[in-house]
Amino acid sequence: MADPVGGVTGYLAPEGYLDELRVELGDAVIETHGRLVLAAGPPRPVAWVANVWHAPQRLAIASIGDAVRRLRGIQRNWALYSHAHHRRAALIAEQLPKVSAKPIVFGTPAPAAPLGSWTLLDPGTLLAAARCSSPFPNGEVSFVEDRAAPPSRAYLKLWELFTLLGERPLPGERCLDLGSSPGGWTWVLQRLGARVVSVDKAPLDPRIAALPMIEFRQESAFSLEPTGVDGIDWLFSDVISYPARLLALVERWLAAGTCRRFVCTLKFQGQTDHETARRFAAIPGSRLMHLHNNKHELTWIL
Repeated sequence: MADPVGGVTGYLAPEGYLDELRVELGDAVIETHGRLVLAAGPPRPVAWVANVWHAPQRLAIASIGDAVRRLRGIQRNWALYSHAHHRRAALIAEQLPKVSAKPIVFGTPAPAAPLGSWTLLDPGTLLAAARCSSPFPNGEVSFVEDRAAPPSRAYLKLWELFTLLGERPLPGERCLDLGSSPGGWTWVLQRLGARVVSVDKAPLDPRIAALPMIEFRQESAFSLEPTGVDGIDWLFSDVISYPARLLALVERWLAAGTCRRFVCTLKFQGQTDHETARRFAAIPGSRLMHLHNNKHELTWIL
């Protein structure tokens, strides 16, 4: 029989960032299974999470076949998060419909079909959630990479973000890319048809600098005043900086009111600055998240 885990939500931490997730959830944490944390209450806006499991339930199973029947009786598509009893879990997964985890071509929409998640708590008990926050297995999205044109792999963060959001800069929109060298984000934006003002004290890769619709300014991202550049639709920043300094920059641009959309990477150097992360998350209308292609960093979107 199914045993709903009443008033509980599951949070799957990104690989290597379980401690950060537990700090965010605080006293709400009930139990932890590998990277999967069960916390009291409805889903809450946390950043250090790869996938949120809504209303998980425990399923008592008598056998591998029984586990397959129970899951298929709920819905078709399931992704396994395996943290223990790996062989038994794999035998169950083999009998479920296959869910593709192949790299996707950028521009392909995120899957629309419901995708549940499950794990084995012990040989006789499944934990399963039919509804999850990510359309990708365990929140992990990978792309068919371009290993020739972009000057770094930072472009994958924007590809992932735009895929998850289902929106991106439109052709002709003007984008400001702060801390842009060597030009990975500028390359993505230019390829989308945007006009890019690219700013960094270090030069762009010559191949990127030569592309049309790119205006390069060799100066500090932090010295550029909002009044110094007109008509910006999107502000992007992947600059290496302490999060508190980045927050001051963002607050200056927000106060100016000259830009409508923001995408910024908070890069943590040493310990995670949870207090500054909370201040970013508190900005009205914004969202703070950990992308699969992030490292010890978070992406803030407004």
